[in-house]
Parts: sequence; C-alpha cells; structure tokens
Amino acid sequence: MSYEKLQEAAAAVADLSGRRRHSAAVVLGSGLGDYAASLPNAAAIPYEEIPNFPAPKVEGHAGTLYSIDVDGRGALIFAGRVHFYEGWSLHEVVFGARTAALSGCHTVLLTNAAGGVSRGLSVGDLVAISDHINFTGQNPLHGPNDERLGSRFPDVSDAYSGKLRRAMKPAFEAATVPYKEGVYTWFTGPSYETPAEIEMVRRIGGDLVGMSTVPEAIALAHMGIRVGAISLVTNLAAGSTDEPLSHTEVQEAAVHAKVKSEKLINALLPILVSDPT
Repeated sequence: MSYEKLQEAAAAVADLSGRRRHSAAVVLGSGLGDYAASLPNAAAIPYEEIPNFPAPKVEGHAGTLYSIDVDGRGALIFAGRVHFYEGWSLHEVVFGARTAALSGCHTVLLTNAAGGVSRGLSVGDLVAISDHINFTGQNPLHGPNDERLGSRFPDVSDAYSGKLRRAMKPAFEAATVPYKEGVYTWFTGPSYETPAEIEMVRRIGGDLVGMSTVPEAIALAHMGIRVGAISLVTNLAAGSTDEPLSHTEVQEAAVHAKVKSEKLINALLPILVSDPT
C-alpha cells in the first residue's frame, strides 16, 4: 500500500460523493450493511468504483461506501469491511480506514460482531471497547514506515479514545442502551476460538473476542485519528454454552439487535462529527 494509492482513493471519494471533506466515519459490522441506505440523501459509492479499494467477500458484509450529512458536516459510512482471514494483507485490511483519514475524518467509529467472554455479557449487548489484546502476532505497521502517515513507533495506549468514550455515554442513554465497556481480543479466524483459548482470554482480562477491528484501530492511531469502537455481542464464546458456534448464529443475532444498534449509531453521529476538544 502506498500513500499515493490512498490519496487516489480519497480523491475519488470526494469526487464521487460531491463532498470535498468528511469529518467522521463509521465502519459497520455484521448485519448492519443496509443501515446507511435508509438515511436521507445518502450518496452510495460501490467499493468497486474507488481506485485500489478492496471489496468484502464475507456474507453479511456489503461493499458500499455512503456519504451522508450530519449537522451540516460530511460523514462516511462503510457498509462492510475486508478481513485478514479472507487472504487480504493487513495493508489492504486497513485501506478503507486510512482512506477515511485522508478524506478528512478526524474520528472513526469501528463496529463489529463479537463473542462474549465475560460472565456479565449477554447476547444482544452493545459494548464500548476500551482496549484490545492482539493474539495474532500480526500488525498493519509491519514493513517500511511512511512518515506521511505517522511515526515509526506510535503510542497506542489510548487507541480507543477515553475522552470519546465519555462523550459517547449520553448517546447510549438517549438510545436507551445500557452502557458497558470491555477489552476486545483479536484472533485471526476464520475458525472460532477453542474453549481453552477462551478461558485464557478470560483469565488475562479479555471481555470480547473477534476477527476484526484491531488492525484498523492500530492504523488509525498511527495516523493520529480519534477512534471509538463498539462490539455487538452476537454469541457467547466457546465453552460458555453447549451449543456449537456458527456464522448463521452471528448473523441472526445481529438482525435481532439491528433496531437497537441503528438507534445507537443515530445518536452517536452528531458526537462523532463534532471537533475533538
């Protein structure tokens, strides 16, 4: 991935959306792909029309970028993301997030479907991510560093902005969604975790497990972008129940929580586009 290819993609987004600049972006997780299509005056841009842009191959992930207006400011909604387990390089996995940053977005909200590890979590919970554990041994910053994107050794101690999480709490209240926080643990997938792996995660302080989000958060932190992230608990992790895990279960849980999730995103959008202070 080169800086020039990112610039080319960001320029195409500006041209195709008719908006020179966007202030914030939301990356939609499983089951939320059609959310932006229902928003008024949303300009749809298929990923295939954006130069160098990778398109999802996983069921439940669309492949369309939407440009919308929020309180007079532009926002981007990514309906679908690509995953490392599909065979994409991590540079390709974070291409969309980096394009959002070069499109002017000072804030990006990442959403995902996750397995619940903590005993206090239930299917249908929406959980603000406070930190992550990277179990993959992979990092999107491996390789030569381009100083135009960020420093060689970026600080990720506040990768999921604490200030943004505090600002998000009133939106949870407005959407009548109980506010919870948790640590997200990234495994590559596509196989689900074993019961022994889940017990390990629980013992070291992980609350959620999933197959996305962390590389995007790292890449955005590298660029100095404010990041928020929310997991929808779509299943209880391996060993928590006697039921087998399946992608169908994840999709069905996402559909059941769709109204609640969309209500929360609607409440969050004005916060996301506001200037960081």
